[in-house]
Amino acid sequence: MTKTAGVAPRLAEVLAIVLGTESIPLRLKAWDGSEAGPAGAPVIEFRSRRALRRMLWSPGQLGLSRAYVAGDIDAPGDVFASFAALSSAGKFAEPGPFRRPTFREAATILKNAALLGALGPNPAPPPEEARIVRAGRRHTRQRDAAAISHHYDVGNDFYALVLGPSMVYSCAVWEDERTGLEAAQAAKIDLVCRKLGLQPGMRVLDVGCGWGSFALHAAQRYGADVVGVTLSAEQAAMAGKRVADAGLTDRVAIRVQDYRDVDDGPFDAISSIGMSEHVGREQMPAYVAKLHGLLRPGGRLLNHAISWNAGSTAPDPDSFIPRYVFPDGEMLGLAEMVGALEAGGLEVLDVEALRRHYALTLRAWVQNLEDHWDDAVQLAGAGRARVWRLYMAASALGFESGLTGVNQVLVQRPGGAEPPLRRNSWV
Repeated sequence: MTKTAGVAPRLAEVLAIVLGTESIPLRLKAWDGSEAGPAGAPVIEFRSRRALRRMLWSPGQLGLSRAYVAGDIDAPGDVFASFAALSSAGKFAEPGPFRRPTFREAATILKNAALLGALGPNPAPPPEEARIVRAGRRHTRQRDAAAISHHYDVGNDFYALVLGPSMVYSCAVWEDERTGLEAAQAAKIDLVCRKLGLQPGMRVLDVGCGWGSFALHAAQRYGADVVGVTLSAEQAAMAGKRVADAGLTDRVAIRVQDYRDVDDGPFDAISSIGMSEHVGREQMPAYVAKLHGLLRPGGRLLNHAISWNAGSTAPDPDSFIPRYVFPDGEMLGLAEMVGALEAGGLEVLDVEALRRHYALTLRAWVQNLEDHWDDAVQLAGAGRARVWRLYMAASALGFESGLTGVNQVLVQRPGGAEPPLRRNSWV
């Protein structure tokens, strides 16, 4: 028989205050087996008092996230439904700093915590939390390398489970919902090649080359000579092996190198797919100037980036994504990105919004993770696997709600051949 008294009702009262809502939109299960909340609602399970203590010390998204990553709370059913229910409360996924409880609310929280035996010292954050020092200047070469390593150097085998055979870690392009992840990723890579107008013998720079999938496609299908740069040693090792296995070492070079240190231009085309989010707002003019300088006159740059669609309110730097997933990452709005590219002397040829495509891509990645959960835990640890589950599921919901978008902006350096009159070559 389901218990209706005990820990759960008091826990539900605390959670409602933390979420900033009158009642919780979840079915809450507590460590003593008691339950509270609407019957039939998505389930969140609090496995220990430590989960509540994390919420007391870090009210809001960060405390909940730490508890989830540590395994102190769980979403045992449909992870999308559980996170959507949290988001519907208006607080878990809300941009900007979390609203602090009022004095009366804080007193209620402390009273319930004391009655539940949850008062105590601040638990240490899970080891998966980024250790990058918050003080000091962001986006130095050393700090950017550390941020990239935190996210990407978690094991190529782990990423292979999540991404699938394509090894592409950016938004795919779907013909429809039934396309399938591998076909959609192949379509995206080919679309970028066509937008760049690649031809045999062209020299191409792939900024943030990942595991080399774009570089391989551009060399194999379009006869391009490609230089791929990444700050991730593990990515570069796998990309280099893939290039060697394909017999393309004479056409594709993979380097562990900061884009700011590339000095062997000019290039006929540049792809930047899912990389400029790591650049930072203050560094964006220098990023554009650097790539402008590496392009031949008439050369094209394809900038594929996530956009922040929540207006002037920036994400809280102490929320889940900056602490666990993308340290120092910054998403610009589309208008800001286009403005930066134009201010840097590049002519806009095309803008394509792919928001719905990224939601489909993320859901496919989550399914891959769920299908290979035990292997993922063995490869990267339970905490890391939980980080990726939360990050990808919550991100899919963000794209579906319109909080975030993703756009391909195609630009050209003036001075060479005129752009085509119509987009027939890449639609």
